[in-house]
Amino acid sequence: MRETVKKTKLTENCSKQTIQLFVEELIPKLSVEEKVGIMSGQVTEQKLLDDLFLIEHYNIKPYPTLAVERLGIPNVRFVDGPRGVVSGTSTCFPVSMARGATFDPELEEEIGRAIGAEIRAQGGNYYGGVCINLPRNPRWGRAQECYGEDPYHMGEMGAALTRGVQSQNVMACIKHFAMNSIENARFKADVHADKRTLHEVYLPHFKRCIEEGAASVMGAYNKVYGEQASESKLLLRDILRDKWGFEGFTLSDFLWAVKDGVKAVKAGMNIEMPCFCHYNNELPKALEEGRMGMEDLDEAVGYILRTISYYETRKDPMEYTADVLGCKEHIEVARRAAEESMVLLKNDGRVLPFDKKKTDKILVLGVLGDTENIGDHGSSRVHPSYTVTPLKGIMKKMPAAQVLYNDGSDLERARELAADADAVVIIAGYIHSDEGEFLADRSDIADMGGDRQSMRLHQRDIDLIRGIKEICKNTVVSIVGSSAILIDEWEADAPAILFSFYSGMEGGNALADILFGDACPGGKLPYTVAMSEDDYPFFDPDCTYAEYEYYHGYCKMEKEDRKVLYPFGYGLSYTTFETDEPRIEIFHDTAKVTVNIKNTGDAAGAEVLQLYGGWEESAVDRPVKVLRDFKRVNLSPGETKQVSLSFTKNSMSYFDEKKDEFVEENIGYIAYIGNCSCKEALQQISFRF
Repeated sequence: MRETVKKTKLTENCSKQTIQLFVEELIPKLSVEEKVGIMSGQVTEQKLLDDLFLIEHYNIKPYPTLAVERLGIPNVRFVDGPRGVVSGTSTCFPVSMARGATFDPELEEEIGRAIGAEIRAQGGNYYGGVCINLPRNPRWGRAQECYGEDPYHMGEMGAALTRGVQSQNVMACIKHFAMNSIENARFKADVHADKRTLHEVYLPHFKRCIEEGAASVMGAYNKVYGEQASESKLLLRDILRDKWGFEGFTLSDFLWAVKDGVKAVKAGMNIEMPCFCHYNNELPKALEEGRMGMEDLDEAVGYILRTISYYETRKDPMEYTADVLGCKEHIEVARRAAEESMVLLKNDGRVLPFDKKKTDKILVLGVLGDTENIGDHGSSRVHPSYTVTPLKGIMKKMPAAQVLYNDGSDLERARELAADADAVVIIAGYIHSDEGEFLADRSDIADMGGDRQSMRLHQRDIDLIRGIKEICKNTVVSIVGSSAILIDEWEADAPAILFSFYSGMEGGNALADILFGDACPGGKLPYTVAMSEDDYPFFDPDCTYAEYEYYHGYCKMEKEDRKVLYPFGYGLSYTTFETDEPRIEIFHDTAKVTVNIKNTGDAAGAEVLQLYGGWEESAVDRPVKVLRDFKRVNLSPGETKQVSLSFTKNSMSYFDEKKDEFVEENIGYIAYIGNCSCKEALQQISFRF
């Protein structure tokens, strides 16, 4: 229980009813200035911009709203994410997309607990880092902040992070509500979709996190159906409050999301962050002129104070001291997350893992080989005490070997070095200037972030990969980036390919663990790698209007019968797995599918079993199948485990626009179970609920 609320009559772990009565008594005691302060961030715009571009770094300390100490009213103390705690010097985990590739909600919840603890150790109580926007096109600059292309998968991973963070009595914020997946045009894009697409594709993951108890929802910068998302009554009241029963508070994206303070409050936007802006300048005058009533402020303040008071009065599971920041336990979790996330795409001739005893000379190639490359340099940037590069990780792993580095700019020299090496590791991909938060409204950082210009590697990387072709049979390409990168033009030239993402502060050590067999790759692609840019939905990073389609990702590829290079959910291992024939049980409109899975190889490893649901003779247009459950299973050599996955009839319903609700169908269904989304990897059972 925090010091501020100890001054009140609230007690530790008091009930929500007690808090409700307490807040009802408090609100009449507040002045208009105090109410507006509770609804507003308390930093100046100049301070925010200085933090972003001039001072130590953005959000180095939590950004607050107003605390009313005379009444014992605590405030929001905002800390950004999602790859760790932005404030101070904290643990840097792999980006969310990498963690999505683990398909491991238990690990994600553990990461959430670590993040929550580090926020509390720095005086924060709010985490703005549960980013669950859906990347409909891989070119979206902030795809790295999300978990993948599938709404169900993203909802489960976001729910896990929410649970972990809130277990430390930190309020978790899910963002950006809603349909935010174009970066360069985020301040001007007006996004439209039919209502069925909205509710089935772009909202389910938000609803899942609300069901998990997420304390707060952040609005988006973009417009939705012609209105600012942070001023949308449809989103903030009709859906969030009325349909989903959300009891927490809403908060605007920073500085430019609210255009009309009165409209935003009436629509249901409770806090404007992080600066004194529209609320501070407009609300008192609007009250005087009768353009809004005191009840509008009281409603917003009520949502805010009830939520903060609940979390501030919970009993803490631990003491939060400075030694929590970047502690050994958290760094170990970061390394494990990096190891679990890496996806082995190709391993011809079992090039990997490299044999430690026979690998005396190792060559690391590429400009990213010794670059500290943990992702975006925008609002999600974490500042760890150190970062292990691929080169440093390999050197630490193989201290007795000769480890050479060359940036690859001189191709002939790179070829000479490769010809004399026992193993070659090419590090190819992107950095923060290629993709990330768009900050290019300042001419001095015009190359920073934004939406990708291409879905393919830089030509320098392609030339290097092709130039080294067949020189050393033990060659692996490690790809660094956020979402799908098209590699069909050079894929045949590389014996082994590993997608390593932006893998956090321990990424170089994790990569070395994978390369030399101290960890077995078990990551699965959380997106589809297509053959062509045209296979993905149309993407215009400079648009003012965008129509979001129903189909994207693997659903689009299957519906349109498009060949893909690597399907959603795909990833190889150093061992092999075998599953027997699935069994299905139906009870209370739930289908439970059970299989036995065995590790038939000679290495310990993890497989991700995936359950998809399909329809027979639906009344509406449907995807071939959709993901409805998954489980990461760890198995020792020769070990067998029984695994059950399930989905409900309700989870297979569709949104009826005329009825404005989801509708279940009494038709035939199909359960597909396997280790990726492609039909050859799946067993199927037809059934009826």
